[in-house]
Amino acid sequence: QVLLVESGGGSVHAGGSLRLSCAASGFSMTGGCMAWFRQAPGKEREGVAAITIGSDTTYYDDSVKGRFAISRDNAKNTLYLDMNSLKPGDTAVYYCAAQLFFGCSGRYPSTSGFPYWGQGTQVTVSS
Repeated sequence: QVLLVESGGGSVHAGGSLRLSCAASGFSMTGGCMAWFRQAPGKEREGVAAITIGSDTTYYDDSVKGRFAISRDNAKNTLYLDMNSLKPGDTAVYYCAAQLFFGCSGRYPSTSGFPYWGQGTQVTVSS
């Protein structure tokens, strides 16, 4: 059974940093695509960053380029999102998502390309 569990969310002031983690179980990060999405109140879920497992090709939404970094640790079967220079506009629930067989190209940032989702972790950035 595939399970994704996010952690690391919290409340920070603008300019601060957070590291989100997504612990994966039920599969090994040997292929496919893993991604971070976020959803703010009243808005649609949107892609933040993604990584194609194997090639480690990364994708970022323009709003987070240069501030966020996605990475993975195969030994821990964990996906990370390092978030720096946080802005109030980054406030949202952040979700980890996985697609086990195909790379991110052509699938991310569509939510329909990911069958597995975590429960989400809240990130709140105050001004």
